[in-house]
Amino acid sequence: MTLKSTLLGAVCMTALAPMAFADGERGRDGQLNIIYWQAPSIMNPFLSGGTKDLEAASLVLEPLGRYDEKGALVPYLAEEIPTVENGGVSEDLTSITWKIAEGMVWSDGTPVTSADVKFTAEYCMHPEGGCAQASKFGGVKEIEEVDARTIKVTFENAMPNPYQPFMGAQSPILQKAQFANCLGAKAPECTEANFNPIGTGPFVVKDFRPNDVVQLVANENFRDASKPAFSTLTLKGGGDAAAAGRAVLETGEFDYAWNLQLAPDVIAKMAEAGKGVPVSAFGTLVERIEINLTNPSSDLPPETRATLAEPHPILSDFKVRKALSMAIDRALLTEVGYGQAGRATCNFVPAPALYASDNTECLTQDIEGAKALLEEAGWTDTDGDGVRDKDGMKLALLFQSSTNAVRQDFQALIKDFWQQIGVETELRNIDGSVFFGGDPGSPDTFQKFYADVEMYANNFDGTDPQAYLGSRRCGAEPKPASQWQGENINRFCDPAYDALLDELGRTGELEKRGEIARKLNDMLTKDTMTILPLVDRGRVSGRSVTLGGVVLNVWDSELWNVADWYRVN
Repeated sequence: MTLKSTLLGAVCMTALAPMAFADGERGRDGQLNIIYWQAPSIMNPFLSGGTKDLEAASLVLEPLGRYDEKGALVPYLAEEIPTVENGGVSEDLTSITWKIAEGMVWSDGTPVTSADVKFTAEYCMHPEGGCAQASKFGGVKEIEEVDARTIKVTFENAMPNPYQPFMGAQSPILQKAQFANCLGAKAPECTEANFNPIGTGPFVVKDFRPNDVVQLVANENFRDASKPAFSTLTLKGGGDAAAAGRAVLETGEFDYAWNLQLAPDVIAKMAEAGKGVPVSAFGTLVERIEINLTNPSSDLPPETRATLAEPHPILSDFKVRKALSMAIDRALLTEVGYGQAGRATCNFVPAPALYASDNTECLTQDIEGAKALLEEAGWTDTDGDGVRDKDGMKLALLFQSSTNAVRQDFQALIKDFWQQIGVETELRNIDGSVFFGGDPGSPDTFQKFYADVEMYANNFDGTDPQAYLGSRRCGAEPKPASQWQGENINRFCDPAYDALLDELGRTGELEKRGEIARKLNDMLTKDTMTILPLVDRGRVSGRSVTLGGVVLNVWDSELWNVADWYRVN
């Protein structure tokens, strides 16, 4: 099979079909109310790895292309998706050339140009900028402005999946004029730009209150004069998933509620009120435990706590990590937390099927085996208090996660599982707006990881996991020098893993790409157990019965087609 008959030929490149809704003038349906129980902290997705920030920003900022609800690539700011067949991707796959559609303008009325696209790459690739989406630009050699509307991206080597830069909600285009003075270490200091970005999307920020509410108005310069149907939009943050669910499904106070991470019977009971309906789909969202490989002691300076300069005194031992995994009953967690909306998994990458490993070893709980493994590692209960110890150190862990009823249920169950094998566990839960916020001054973000283990979920956009797996590359860890941005949350570093990533980047044949991706997945979840997957979560949200046009998308921003939403009479 040739390089041309790779992923490039396996993905639908057709333009996005218009959604069916009543014709009319922009803003005809008045106010739209959306609730995210994890409140947005910033409107710049390059400075946050939190899904709630990426999705809030997608109301305003757009990429050249997106992934639709089936994972197919569709043009947004671009005229079309470049392919080998249409000449947009070079025969040797070392470059991709995008053309901005004619007439694209920013919300301030100025034209979108190739200079904006090139600047966006420079912004994220700046070594001192701490870009949370840096892996999207891995392997980029050069960005060239061919003309005012044409941009050429050249890669260091053949790139079988050249759709990483400028595709999806994680890689939108920034306006150069607004962010020109925000490069490198200055990036987090540009509060006005980060809170009120000028975009091309259907809405414009009117007022942004971090960790609270975003008020938006229709973009009068949006490319379709009949969209959006709503003149104003309020994205309210905070509270919890239960309150968000009730606000849509029971009371009808809000039109859309994101990420209803609730027990299935709770959602069904809410829906009985008839004000709203749950919408769901499976994608690549995995609830998991990250194992901290560094020493999180507050006695150490931040630079040391951020890297492997001083390894974790307990969790650096593979046998301990494996014992923790063996003690977990993933089937019970799934039943309690998600029911039919979840599937127990051992995979970091659960889909598409081509990239999903057949590893099922972790699905069987083995308490006695976990105890024996800890004994082998030298952890015994010398004083009879039920907690193992070794060389004067207790086998005690701090386990943190965001505040959410399902996550706290999981924490309680896992604490019990670990207690059964002699592990003492202290639980901490942190407000999701803070935990996922990315504030470099906060000690409580998931990026800083000032705990021993932490639990959360995220996913990758599109259907190819290369950038997602690339998040575990050596050097991608959050640290002070990167404003605490970075994707390698548990500070995993293995040259063999990086070499395999490089091989993935050079490989075009689909079956071979799948084989390499599965090996990379297994290195993290089976061979080293630095990530303990728990549940492959279906995305569940809620919409009002009076809201039309909603198409749940697990491959991009959940708000990807908000321009097509409308009020049902």
